[in-house]
Amino acid sequence: MAAEVVMPKLGMAMKEGTVSTWNKKVGDSVSKGDMIASINSEKIEMDIEAPQDGVILDILVQEDVGVPPGTIICYVGKPNEQLTEQNRSANELQAPKNEVAAAISLEEPPANAATAKKNKETVRISPIARKIAESENLNIETIKGTGPKGRITKADVENVLAKRASEASHPPAEIDKALKKETLPVAGMRKVIASRMHNSLLNSAQLTINMKADVTDLLSLQREIKDVTQQRHGVKISLTDFIARAVVLSLQEHKQMNSAYSDNEIHLYNHVHLGMAVALENGLVVPVMQHAEKMSLVELAAEIKTRAADARQGQLSTDRMQGSTFTITNLGAYGVEYFTPVLNPPETGILGVGATEDVPMYQGDELQRRNLLPLSLTFDHRVLDGSPAANFLGTIKQYLEQPILLLL
Repeated sequence: MAAEVVMPKLGMAMKEGTVSTWNKKVGDSVSKGDMIASINSEKIEMDIEAPQDGVILDILVQEDVGVPPGTIICYVGKPNEQLTEQNRSANELQAPKNEVAAAISLEEPPANAATAKKNKETVRISPIARKIAESENLNIETIKGTGPKGRITKADVENVLAKRASEASHPPAEIDKALKKETLPVAGMRKVIASRMHNSLLNSAQLTINMKADVTDLLSLQREIKDVTQQRHGVKISLTDFIARAVVLSLQEHKQMNSAYSDNEIHLYNHVHLGMAVALENGLVVPVMQHAEKMSLVELAAEIKTRAADARQGQLSTDRMQGSTFTITNLGAYGVEYFTPVLNPPETGILGVGATEDVPMYQGDELQRRNLLPLSLTFDHRVLDGSPAANFLGTIKQYLEQPILLLL
């Protein structure tokens, strides 16, 4: 009997998953456990295995098409096995009630001749795509759908909006075909990142300020305690861990930075859910350390290392990538000094950390060798101005330059 392969639910908050790549095509033989497709949701990617031996009988969801969890994406069965009409209509039956209702309302016969003339062609569109299109005043009849049976997906609407914004800021130019060597598709994790970062810049007023912190004493303290924390707690404290602790303490003193701008209101958080950007081979994810304000330095360091390892192994759930109130991103390992981080919506701030610089500096009348750490703070100017943002960055600098405060 044919086995259904469905879109899995990757975390409680997941509303839509996308098939990024099909490794098999209709008619291909598979063995139980074979990787037949790759899927993604937000910033999680995973492989889908064949549930049994057989062949791919039918593929119902094409690449780059988003569908709700539980939707059948393909069938695996015996060679030449015929699928029943009941099988083929399963996806419609499994769709959320609001999506089914939307599809039914669109396909009902028009109430009168005038309506029939206006709606000669039925528009198939997902509820979330319709909502976005309406808010942006898009004519859905002009959007080409890439979903099943030409259904317009959320990605289709976002692509139209991105093209509109690009054309508004950059008039179309002719591309010399002789110089065009290769075209890379924007899909999967890259597509999600592109959309979110573009929307971040469009929907906030971002400004970046820079500052250097003298971390000579901090690096000395790190060397002193690393063996103790490794032996007693099994955790090796890194410079990033100290920076994270300094940020958490500073956010508690500067509440306005630990906030979100929404519907002409500023929402201040009483908790600190700290996001730590982690680079992967094919993109970027931001694991979240929930209630970081309740953690000691050692506990925070252990949590950061656990979540980063989960992210690199593809085992980080969507629940662990949502709800952050502030993010840290570190490019120091690549030799970068200052840079301009892009806000992770709906956060008010993100801290960029650069490479430590070894420089000669006067301490009083004495010339010493010191270590300076570049810090780049991007903040939403709708929420706060340059002065309070500078005070926040100055507090981080103070904690890093007086590291004993991070241990209290």
